[in-house]
Amino acid sequence: MLEMDGWPVGIVCADGVRLGGHIWVSKAANHCGTVIINPATGVLARYYHPYARFLAGHGFTVLTYDYRGIGQSRPATLRGCTYRWADWGELDFAAALAFLDTHIPYGPRLVVGHSIGGFLPGFAENAPLVDRMLTVGAQYAYWRDYAGDQRLRLFLKWHLAMPLLTAICGYFPGRMLGWLEDLPAGVARDWSFRRARMELTHRREDRPDILRRFSAVTANILAIGVTDDDIGTSNAIRRALKYYENASPAEAALSPTDLGFDRIGHFSLFHKRHAAGFWLDSLLWLRDGINPWPNKPLKRASPANKDTPFQSQCYIHGKGMMRRSLQSIEGKPCPTF
Repeated sequence: MLEMDGWPVGIVCADGVRLGGHIWVSKAANHCGTVIINPATGVLARYYHPYARFLAGHGFTVLTYDYRGIGQSRPATLRGCTYRWADWGELDFAAALAFLDTHIPYGPRLVVGHSIGGFLPGFAENAPLVDRMLTVGAQYAYWRDYAGDQRLRLFLKWHLAMPLLTAICGYFPGRMLGWLEDLPAGVARDWSFRRARMELTHRREDRPDILRRFSAVTANILAIGVTDDDIGTSNAIRRALKYYENASPAEAALSPTDLGFDRIGHFSLFHKRHAAGFWLDSLLWLRDGINPWPNKPLKRASPANKDTPFQSQCYIHGKGMMRRSLQSIEGKPCPTF
């Protein structure tokens, strides 16, 4: 694998907002496509840099970026900022996709979306350009979908304390509290007051167009859930996935023991500790369109206290299947669409 460093880039959105990001241009002989990594809410893009570097070393050109109001895309002040989740999709993701389409106009267009990042592409008018998506814990924070034993705690934290603090401060002071990054007030309110049907939190006249954009997405989507994820539960993931009604979805539910760990949760899969397992396995989907976990659909996910190791022959001591399969495809051209 080639070690790559990212170059800083500026991405200009349709409304003039400038986003900060990085691009990793692979030097591998075979270019496998371009990947946009969409972060979770309140998570800096730099958290995904090790994974971006990993993908670049395996033949992908990768773009990471911070949504407006976050990290390198944060304005001078967040107080009173009304940016919403829909802006992150309709404007920010759309600009990131257009940036890659302009500068690297070849190869399949791929998206890795974490949490809300796996839902945002549906807001973008140019999302039909996307060929394949890998989502991890993708949902839009409807509180009744939280894990039952954590629902009250999460409701008090994200749906009572967060909107109250946002009303007082004019933005959500997440960094001060150690609750992720600071958030624009609009995003915090979207999270706090999201209803069972996403479109109901938008103006009535905007709803048909939002649904139209989601239905225009025809990408192949592999939706990953983790059995000990209190936020991205099976119900939450399926609720979000239904909006991509014309996409081709596949599902996989992974338990910590599948990957050789005691705990994964909502955020862990993009940590470097998963480079030899989940990261390698994800190449099968991104590069070849093959679900590495065909026998682990969401409907078969078990309660956390009943998890048992996945016994598929594809796994080698819980460290993933790609380690064995890389030798058989090393040096071969990547498939194209």
